[in-house]
Amino acid sequence: MDAQILHSGFDGLKFTIQTEIPLALRTELQSAKEQAKKSFSDCVLDFGPIKLNVTNKGARGFSAHTGDHGAVWLFQDPEDPIPNNPGITVDFRAFGLATSGLDGAEKHFRECMNAFNIPYIETQLRVARADFAVDFLAPWFEPNRECLVVPPGTKVTEYTGVDETATVSSGARVTGLRAGAIANRQIAIYDKRAEVIQSNKLGWVTIWNAAREAVGKPLLDLSDRNTSQVWRFELRLGSKQLRNRFELRNWQDIRSTIGDTFTDATNRIRYCDPTSDRNRARWPTHNLWHLFETVVHNDLQQNCCGVLPSEVIQANRNAKMREIDAQLCGLFVTRAAISGVPDDAFEGFMENHVTSLMRICDEHPAPLEERLAKAQARYRLVD
Repeated sequence: MDAQILHSGFDGLKFTIQTEIPLALRTELQSAKEQAKKSFSDCVLDFGPIKLNVTNKGARGFSAHTGDHGAVWLFQDPEDPIPNNPGITVDFRAFGLATSGLDGAEKHFRECMNAFNIPYIETQLRVARADFAVDFLAPWFEPNRECLVVPPGTKVTEYTGVDETATVSSGARVTGLRAGAIANRQIAIYDKRAEVIQSNKLGWVTIWNAAREAVGKPLLDLSDRNTSQVWRFELRLGSKQLRNRFELRNWQDIRSTIGDTFTDATNRIRYCDPTSDRNRARWPTHNLWHLFETVVHNDLQQNCCGVLPSEVIQANRNAKMREIDAQLCGLFVTRAAISGVPDDAFEGFMENHVTSLMRICDEHPAPLEERLAKAQARYRLVD
């Protein structure tokens, strides 16, 4: 059965910045927050072309946003910081990403940081989350949790309403599936039409109708579900994937590698057409998932390098270990020769010499933990 792709692109992107806001900005935010509490509405601060809406939220910091096409900004209070929390968190809005993409998000970020006069360097950036979504017009489709093939141990949730997280009755129409953890890797398949109607975010209808007009199709009428049912397939990647596994840190990393992260995720999760075969791994891939994979590959092809950073790190680590092992072997041979050890006693000499080496380590003025940490920092070959 046919399905039309109405939209594809990033639906979420979150950064953290390990820096403090200037005291002058802190003073402005504190004053605006107090005013927002008194007026029960946002207080708008003007920074040249940037308008920052400061809310009354944020117990030990400041919560603000730059509009539906901008981002949500969370600033730590430098005078009352929460230990181990980033100084700034930037969560880009879906409409801005849908209309301007990564280029627009990066431009907005740099314009804001410049307008707010916040000093930073690229190494202080951390990617915390990235979402990629594809909207399908497919009235004939309904999610089935049995069709979702995911890695062992992955939690799968089926829900029958926009705000529900579990099936509440066997006769209810399934409106979505969710599998995985947002801190790691998560797939969500859900009724986007219902969400748009409930949240009144009709900007998505404008986006969808632009796609309909482009191919000469009639505009969507949300009052008729049989002709306007839109399903969203959305992959969400958290810090365990983006930072720990793929080593993404800043904007350049996203541009060069983000496609690899999503391509890898589509290879680990599939939505299938069930058969009588008990081995779910042999079930054929569903047509919509084929389309989803194709869109992810085509849209993010320019953001792929084809090699995982973790694989490069491991290769470098192995090479360095082989190099050091060769040096150690040479030193042991020299030490044995000086001690007059014959070749048939060399292995025993090495085993017995460990005790002497440990004694030397214990007598060193610097603690072993400190010396190991310095060596790790020098080579930077650990995940």
